[in-house]
This record gives sequence, structure tokens and C-alpha cells, in this order.
Amino acid sequence: MRGRAFPRAAVSVSLAALMLTGLTGCDTRQKYQATYFDMFDSVIRVTAYCDSEAEWESQSQALHDDLMRYHQLFDNYQSYDGVTNLYTLNAGAGGDAVAVDDDLFALLQEGKEMYVLTDGRCNIAAGAVLSLWHDAREAEVPSLPDDAALQEAARHCSMDDLILDETAKTVRLADPEMSIDAGSLAKGWAIEAAAKAAEARGLTSALIDAGSNIRAIGTHADGSPWVAGVTAPWDEDSASLIEVPLASEQSLVTSADTQRYFEVDGVRYSHLIDLETLYPARYFRSVSVLCSDGGLGDALSTGLYCMPLEEGQPLVDSLDGVEAIWYSADGQTVVRTDGFPS
Repeated sequence: MRGRAFPRAAVSVSLAALMLTGLTGCDTRQKYQATYFDMFDSVIRVTAYCDSEAEWESQSQALHDDLMRYHQLFDNYQSYDGVTNLYTLNAGAGGDAVAVDDDLFALLQEGKEMYVLTDGRCNIAAGAVLSLWHDAREAEVPSLPDDAALQEAARHCSMDDLILDETAKTVRLADPEMSIDAGSLAKGWAIEAAAKAAEARGLTSALIDAGSNIRAIGTHADGSPWVAGVTAPWDEDSASLIEVPLASEQSLVTSADTQRYFEVDGVRYSHLIDLETLYPARYFRSVSVLCSDGGLGDALSTGLYCMPLEEGQPLVDSLDGVEAIWYSADGQTVVRTDGFPS
């Protein structure tokens, strides 16, 4: 399962635009769409209402540019000319502190906060372990990482070794064998920041759909909420589809084993690693989080996926404005918080 824009809502968007333009004359905005293929290993689709094509082209280009900038800053696999990013920091692990962009510094600060909030389940300092699983998953013939290598890598995942100097805006990785992987947080953080920038530029009606991360700006042209949907990961016919109305500035974020996984000897392995076992988490098939901060939602969905329900549900209940739904690993049970749409 993944979060996704609900197809029927897209049809209602078009109908609403025709009704408002042709009958009432109260809202002459038109619907525009764009798809970005080059960021965060995702297909990002944007649907928006603007007063003119020129306004849309300006907003779409600015949104793409913002997301591309974050993609480059948060990339831990590749360097870019003139950019100090996660790859740069990882390459200099064990060395001197490095001055970084304010946005990269803010992402790392939030990573530390999410580590505390999720009791270590969301750990951006765990790149040493996560890279072993990434390489195993992406190999021509997928295999499991060596247990001894995993145990050694786990010795280099301490959040205490990620040293942030807020005054100087510098970052130091104290352990030369550690690395930062912000995949549990970066896309949601970036989409949230880019959406806020678009709102500041005057965009008042849009839906950003990055598959597992969906973020609403304003409402439809007719004032109704944007709608996203989730289905049970074991339901190929989408018969269990739940419509999720999104308030303005609200996000729906999903962590699941349905998109990024691999199989070895007939066993399915998720890309989401339980850092207590050092193996892919097996508590759930998917977890979706509904909240007003896409970065928080991204980190929480990862953390909740990697902890038992008896820990995750009280955590969500303790947070204002956060709702969640869990789909069990056995394909039998669905649990949701009281405020999650049914």
C-alpha cells in the first residue's frame, strides 16, 4: 500500500472547475498539472488551480526548483558542484566541522528530534547499517547482508556522534565510520518546506502527490477538501479504499513494504530496517500518518512501522493533531486512531 491521490477526487476537481467557470463566474481559476521524475527517487505529481497559465508556469517552476535544491542537499549518494550535502558530510566523517546550508542544518536538527520522539526507531545516523541493506537490495542478485558486517556497522550509528553547532551552523561527524541517511525524513521535510514556500508565493489551491507523501495546499476551487486514499496492502482490487479528506496544509504519509522490497529464498524483505534487530521490520505491512507537518509525518510513519503497536499507538495518542492507521503483517488486522477517517 501507499498513500495516493484518490482518483475520483481528480474527476470531481475537473467537474468543479467547469461548474464554477461556466455557471457562477465566481472562480475562473483553471486546473493545471505537472509531473516531476527527477527527485527523491519518486514520481511527484502536482495538481493546482491558478488564475492563468503564466501564474502556473511560474509556480510550477519555482516548486520544482525548490524540491530539486532539497534533493541535492539531502542526497547521501552523490555530490553536486557547489553544494555541501549529506554526501559531502559523510565523506568527511571523523574530520573537522563543516559549515552547511541553513536548510540542511534544520533537517539534521529535526532528525535529532525525531530520534528522541521515536525512541531511536527513526535514526538518520544509522547510514552504516542502512547502506548494507541498500547494497544488498540493489545488487543484481539480491542477498542478505553478512551478520558480522551488520553488527560492526551498528557500532557506528550513535546520534551523539552527529554534532551540531547551532551558532556557527556547522556539522561534525565524530565517528569516521558513521554516515547520515535521512531517507526516513528528507522527502517529507522537503515537500513540506516547498509547499510552504509556494503558499508564500501565493499558491492557494494544490495537491502535491509523491506517492508515499501527499500534501494539500488550500482546497479545491469549490472549497471542498482535497482527498487522498489508502488501501490495505493485501487488497489488490482496492476494495478497502479509505477516503482521507485533507485540510489545508495537511499531509498523509505512508511507510509500507509494497514499493521498495526484495525477496531472497522466497522471503520478502522491506526496505525499512528495525535497528534493534538490524533486519527489516516485520510488525506491519504498512503504516499511514495524517498530520499537519510532512516532515513529522515522514519520520513518524517510519518510526511507527518499526515499533510494536503497543508502543506506537500511545505515541500517536500523545501528539496533538496526529492520526494513524496500521495494517498488520499477518494481513488480518487494521487498527486506527479515533480521528483517522473510517
